[in-house]
Amino acid sequence: MAETIKRGTLLEPETVTSIFSTVKGHSTLAKLSRRDPVSFNGNDYFVFSMDDEADVIGESEAKSAGSAKPGKVTMRPLKIEYGARFSDEFIYGTDEKKLEVIKSFAEGAAIKFARAIDILGFHGINPRKKTVVAALGDNYIDKAVANNTAKVDFDSADPESNLEDAVAKLGDYDVTGFAFSKEFASSLAKLKVNGVKQYPEFALGANPGSLNGTACDVNSTVNFNKGTDRAIVGDFARAFKWGYAKELPLEVIQYGDPDNSGRDLKGHNEVYLRTEAYIGFAILDPKAFAAVQAVQATK
Repeated sequence: MAETIKRGTLLEPETVTSIFSTVKGHSTLAKLSRRDPVSFNGNDYFVFSMDDEADVIGESEAKSAGSAKPGKVTMRPLKIEYGARFSDEFIYGTDEKKLEVIKSFAEGAAIKFARAIDILGFHGINPRKKTVVAALGDNYIDKAVANNTAKVDFDSADPESNLEDAVAKLGDYDVTGFAFSKEFASSLAKLKVNGVKQYPEFALGANPGSLNGTACDVNSTVNFNKGTDRAIVGDFARAFKWGYAKELPLEVIQYGDPDNSGRDLKGHNEVYLRTEAYIGFAILDPKAFAAVQAVQATK
């Protein structure tokens, strides 16, 4: 059963600050890729596979045929939510205290939503249940990497070569971003040549924001749920889309059993705070991504 957060804990300002400062997280995908507005019916992106190059036509020469295979990728929104039970005593507190609780809860939920963007966009996994979200189809990066066998085995002693090998798998695509797990960033920080650290900017858990002029981000969401990903490289700027279809306001529920815990709110003097949003993802070309992954031990 979900734990109820009591008034005595939340309404002390220093305690509220302490609770929500422990909810750490941000979205790597939001940093590396572009956000598009999403309609409730989904967005259609038309893409063309053009295998030929442009042709030069001389004077009075016949034009030759080029190739272009049309395709369509649809980004459909998924609903995500975060909620928690509170003692209803905070409802009867001063307006300042109520706003303080609600604001802190909303900020904490926003952080969880940011993590959800990565966990769904990278891995196609429901963050809470840790199960694959069938509605995403192939619209997540791990699936793109698997379908194109665009993976490199992780070597903690030579992470630089790992990145070079991963970049080589992208073909004509440019690398616009790197997403690193904390383990991979630590390997970069430890890499030395003739006793000199090659990437000191990653030392001691730092997140420098760029690598050799290319955007990068370090985040625990890269290898969420003990996954095999250690680094993801690709054309995040052009080949990955995400966005909110709608951001719903915070809701204070005073009746019923909104979290299906079997515990009636009114019967236990509780209220439920919930916030929801609709987000969508689309990979315009799976070939635009590659991953450095840990080698799975054979059983």
